[in-house]
Amino acid sequence: MSNINITSSECACAHFEVQILGRVIKGLRGFSINKTVDKEHIYGSGNEPLDILGGNIKYEGSVKLLGFEVDAMHRAAQLAQFSDITDVPHEGIVLFISYRKRPFDPLRSYTVTGVSFTETGVNLEQNAKYREITLPFIAMNIDQTIL
Repeated sequence: MSNINITSSECACAHFEVQILGRVIKGLRGFSINKTVDKEHIYGSGNEPLDILGGNIKYEGSVKLLGFEVDAMHRAAQLAQFSDITDVPHEGIVLFISYRKRPFDPLRSYTVTGVSFTETGVNLEQNAKYREITLPFIAMNIDQTIL
């Protein structure tokens, strides 16, 4: 059995950069992006599957931001004559996510296109030091690049 170094980090949040609406997000608290392929077994005679077939593909995720970032996104949407970020057409929003595990490693980037935020709101708890807001979204595509 080989030794596993469990003290090294897979990657640090300090190495990530996320851009939304052309603006680097400094108040980023977390994010997720997911590609889901609808798959199922195909059965014939007997009780064992014959094959697996794929169907629809779905892209979705969320960004967790500090309140001032969400406020800035809503202001940008309102300046463009939309009520808030959920009303901005998906053709107008692209997320760029890039990171390096270490400074000399290749740059990995994700481009999430056709983003439509599906909900927004405000959450605040007693003794909170800051507002943290999660904005879920659906998207048209996710491309990964390693440079």
